[in-house]
Amino acid sequence: MANSGPFDIVVLGGGSGGYACALRAAELGMTVALIERDKLGGTCLNRGCIPTKALLHAAEVADQTRAAATFGIKATFDGIDIAGVNAYKDKVVSTTVKGLTGLIKSKGITLIEGEGRLAGPTAVTVTAPDGGTTTVEGGHIVLATGSKPNTLPGLEIDGERIISSDDALRLEHVPGSVVILGGGVIGVEFASVWRSFGAEVTIVEALPHLLPLEEESSSKRLERAFRKRGVKYELGTLFREAKPTQGGVAVTLENGTTIDAELLLVAVGRGPVSDDLGLAEAGVETERGFVKVDEYCRTSVPTVYAVGDLIPTLQLAHAGFAEGILVAERLGRLSPVPIDYDGVPRITYSDPEVASVGITSAVARERGHEVREVTYDLAGNPKSKILGTQGEVKVIAAVDGPVLGIHMVGARVGELIAEGQLIYNWEALPAEVAQLIHPHPTQSEAVGEAHLALAGKPLHVHG
Repeated sequence: MANSGPFDIVVLGGGSGGYACALRAAELGMTVALIERDKLGGTCLNRGCIPTKALLHAAEVADQTRAAATFGIKATFDGIDIAGVNAYKDKVVSTTVKGLTGLIKSKGITLIEGEGRLAGPTAVTVTAPDGGTTTVEGGHIVLATGSKPNTLPGLEIDGERIISSDDALRLEHVPGSVVILGGGVIGVEFASVWRSFGAEVTIVEALPHLLPLEEESSSKRLERAFRKRGVKYELGTLFREAKPTQGGVAVTLENGTTIDAELLLVAVGRGPVSDDLGLAEAGVETERGFVKVDEYCRTSVPTVYAVGDLIPTLQLAHAGFAEGILVAERLGRLSPVPIDYDGVPRITYSDPEVASVGITSAVARERGHEVREVTYDLAGNPKSKILGTQGEVKVIAAVDGPVLGIHMVGARVGELIAEGQLIYNWEALPAEVAQLIHPHPTQSEAVGEAHLALAGKPLHVHG
């Protein structure tokens, strides 16, 4: 077992929030132990962001090959080699894990392999793979144990016919048909992949729209695009039961509809990994399994912090990065500013992509804002025409005030939302953004066009 300390900080969990905290703390001169039972990178790198985006890129290549003649290119689509796709995906993951592991070690961070459990306000007990145990002491403990796939009461995930997103990443064949339970980010992204790979896909969502937390107009744009792609969906409909059949599974909804498919993907969100961590014994308060924290990610125990999917904030890798850095800088006696979670960019990497930052028009009105909004259709954007994508950029601003939200739909709009983040977080006025010159021809012009229109000087906006 590695050196047991004492350390300035002991981080339990090597995912996005945990390793970001460890790296920043080491940069600030603190001694750090990072405890991880699996591979570094956590859910995002090994079972989430990175492998799913690799699949989505493979799906994009498949779609572009099918459509090659549209661009005057002669190409033949011969099908999906799922073994080859998985090899590509796994290589992206493994090389990134290797790079991260090397980075952690180069910073002098003590990496400890094993299962960690809080043993008190300043200690973690680690059970190594060989069964041996060691207690690691630290001035502060940072909990970053991440999340796992949720399911519904009475719905058992068997890993064969009824699968989680973890299981979906290990599939060695393209399913002929899939029902996806949940129309959030995970469900929508897998629907996009499998449809591009040739599967028949039906999404079941209990709320009225896909991506129900997004601006309603963005959800409707996505629904139209999915309908055009042949992705089916049942909205505003509750799940009743799933029964095995000879060919797979029969999924029955509360409206009486039964859908037969080869697989049922349960994509109803992710829950915190907080069981058996010794939280209650150490006095760390939880609610619905999530660790309760203040605006600086400090728990009810002053020496214990928590970050990432373990706390009830946005379940996004980049939010976890920010939380880890926030904690490290606070423990390093700097003065970090608490995170404004409205200002964290959100992207769904489906085809088309959906990206947003700030608040929706409904939330703005609930908070008492009088708003103005402009929607710029990508049909007027030459680069979007070149790419063959449809969509929009919608900007919401307070009357005589700053931009409150930016919401985009279309191919590659995830690459545009970083500018939206600056606009929102710097509380820019539409007229201030309108002064900026966006390069032509780029999709970024759509952001500029929307702000020009809000500033009262529309250029290419119809109506």
